[in-house]
This record gives sequence, structure tokens and C-alpha cells, in this order.
Amino acid sequence: MFKKETYIKRRNELKTMVGNGVIILFGNNESPCNYPNNGYYPFRQDSSFLYYFGQQRDGLVGVMDIENDRDTLIGNDIDIEDIVWYGSVDSVRDLAAQVGVEHSAPIAALQDICNNAQKQGRKIHFLPPYRFDTKLQITDLLGIHHSQQKNAASMELIRAVVKMRSVKDAEEIEELERAAEIGYKMHTTAMRLTKPGVTEKFIGGQIDGIAASYGAKVSFPTIFSQHGEIMHGNPSMATLEAGRLALCDCGAETINFYCSDNTRTLPVSGKYTQRQLEIYSIVEACHDHALEISKPGVRYMDVHLSVCRMMADRLKELGLMKGNTEDAVRAGAHAMFLPHGLGHMMGMDVHDMEGLDQRNVGFDEETQPMLDQFGTNALRMGRRLEEGFVVTDEPGIYFIPALIDDWRAQGLHKDFLNYDLIETYKDFGGIRIEDDILITKDGCRFIGKELIPYHPKDVEEYMANH
Repeated sequence: MFKKETYIKRRNELKTMVGNGVIILFGNNESPCNYPNNGYYPFRQDSSFLYYFGQQRDGLVGVMDIENDRDTLIGNDIDIEDIVWYGSVDSVRDLAAQVGVEHSAPIAALQDICNNAQKQGRKIHFLPPYRFDTKLQITDLLGIHHSQQKNAASMELIRAVVKMRSVKDAEEIEELERAAEIGYKMHTTAMRLTKPGVTEKFIGGQIDGIAASYGAKVSFPTIFSQHGEIMHGNPSMATLEAGRLALCDCGAETINFYCSDNTRTLPVSGKYTQRQLEIYSIVEACHDHALEISKPGVRYMDVHLSVCRMMADRLKELGLMKGNTEDAVRAGAHAMFLPHGLGHMMGMDVHDMEGLDQRNVGFDEETQPMLDQFGTNALRMGRRLEEGFVVTDEPGIYFIPALIDDWRAQGLHKDFLNYDLIETYKDFGGIRIEDDILITKDGCRFIGKELIPYHPKDVEEYMANH
């Protein structure tokens, strides 16, 4: 939790931006694994609630009455039975004071607040809910059926939250740096352990344990797989095999809920083969190219497309693609190898603010998502970069057997793809290199004081000497 002045400033700015009405930010509740006394899934507070109210306890709701400039933390104090099992915790009144909120009330008061606002014809602003219990709560409070709540959510509030949370302040950047430090330890642990005969599950478990041992959690389920062509390949019981590649995509979420997200692709035998280096060098060049051209005022969609053109040019040199590069990228032929976008926003969520709809987070009136083209439709961030944005830079090249078969059977992009040669790569897997970058006044820089090795020689040297 940051100092209380941070939360006071954020709430005041939000009220000014929204303008009028009552803002309700729902915190999350506990989620039992199968029944309450059998334990709960690890609690994760709603990120927007955290951003404005800071408290990690379950069962809380934050209310901001804009015209009356009155903030209230809503929630019930725990009873003696809970204290017996879980120990004493601060009262809701104390929790409110810690984040500069003067008023607190039990959960039953929320209905009165909503009823009064509706009687007065005042707008009640809420964000799109993503948990069933919050949807039920909104139905009870406001009479809005769960199927209508996404459309009923306040666009004024969504736009204001996106604008504020997109630009990271100094406190947030420090927290992102802490997440990156833990992420460095996670990835270098994977580098030390990767060798023939070890299971994917073992390395994945060790990575997750590193995060836990530093008081953090993983920022998303760890990806560690020899099948790097599978975008979200979770660790299996498969044994690492000599000569293959292992893709490791993982990150940490700090106790203040800021995330890291990096990917490295490792040679199981400790050295890349010549064929692997040929593909790796293309991904490496695309990764570095994005770093060179990302700066305030540049659209991230244009960075993505520039990377795609570079990738297509280099794949043509290997004979895997052919024809005019501009035409190939315009047609989407490159998505055979790169079926996802260059990156996404990063912050308190690893895909920052994704619950507010990616069209509101990564795009705007000037830059709209290209939803009708395979690959480009998976671009999560396209709008102009601003100082203080944190985005991922994660190009990759993948050889997906089912996709190769499907496109070849349809004759898709046959003027741009050399299917006979592509067939010989079906056992290759995939390569991705990913880092988190902070947009600065004149360009961008890596998040993280120690950069996880990614240049081939550096990876091989680290694996050989640690």
C-alpha cells in the first residue's frame, strides 16, 4: 500500500474527471475452493478498487459521492468467530483512515446509498463486473440484470480509470521494478535448471516457488514448455529432450499487485543449433527494433506493423516467405508465424485493465482494432504511446502444425508462403522474447535493473556458468 495521500489524490482526480453522480467501486470477495471450510483460492483484490482505495481485505466497496465530495469505505467488521480462526484485523473504520477516507459504513448502507441516488435521478457509475457475486450484488442494488451490466457500465468512469491507470507515477514504477527483480530471479532459475532429463513441471514449480519465496505471486500461470508454438503452454510432465527449445514465459506480482512479464526461449542442450539461431536472430532483431522506435507520439500499432515487415523480410531471406513484403503484411500472411500482437499494457494486471475491454484500454477514436484479420485481431495495444506507459515488447515466430495444415489446405497466402519449406519446420516449436518497457520522455527503457539474458551468446554463457 502506498501513502494515504496517493489515494486521496487519485480519488479527487477521478471525481473531477467523471464530473457528477456516485461512483461505486466493488472490491472482491473470497472464493472457496469447493466449500468454505475446505479453504479458499488465493485472494486477489480488484485492481481498480486497489488503485483508489488501497485495501486488500475482502468484502469491501468504495463509494465516491462527487457533488458532496464524500468518500466512504463500505464493509462489515469481522465477528468473534472469524477472529478465533483467522486472528484480529483492523476495523473498516481503521482501514478507511489508512487511505484517507473519512467515512465508513456497514455493507447494508450501500442499498440506501443507491436508493437515494436513484430517487434523486443521479447517475450511479460502476465498472463492468467480471465476477458472478459482484453481478448478483449489482442486480440486487440497482435492478440491472447481469446480461445487461456490461452495457450499463459507465463509459465516463471507464475512460477516466483508463486515462489515470495508463500513466504510471514514480511509486508505481518503483513497484514495477521490484516485480522485475523477482522476475529476473525466476527466469535465471529456469536457465540454471534447463537441461535434458528434467521435467517441465519441475522447472515450472521451481519458478513459481521463487515468486512465493519473495512474498509475491506469479502474475499469471507460468508457461514453460518445449512446445513453444503453443501460446499458453503450461508445464507438463514431459521430460526435456536434447536439441529442443524450451519457452519460458513467467512473471511476478508484488505484494502491492504490480506485475512483471518476460519470456525467454532456451536451448535444452545449452547451445542453439544453427537452424534455431537463424530463427532466433529474427525474433531478437524484431525485439530490439521495437525498442528503437517506441517513444511518445508513436502508435504502437505502427510499431507492431514495422516489426511484422522486418520479420517478413528476414523470413524471405530464409526462403520461408516470398513476394512483396508490404503486400504480404497487408494481407496478413506473416500471421502464420506471428499470430498475436506485439504487446499489451502492463501494470497492476499483467494485461492491464483488460476487464475494462481492450478496445477502451489499447485503442481510441483515432486507432481502432483490426478485428477482421487473423493475427492482427489479437493486438491488444495500438494507440499512441505516452510518457509513463508501460507496455510489453514480445515478438515471436512459431511453427504451428495444425495452422500450417489448415492454411495449406485452403491455399491461403500461397503467393507469400513457401509451404514446402515450412513443412520441414513442423517439429521446430516456437521462439518468443519478451520484456517490459517504460515509455520515457524521448524514447523507452527496460523495466528492471538487471536484464534477463536474451542475446544468444549471453544465454548460452549464463546456462554454462550457473
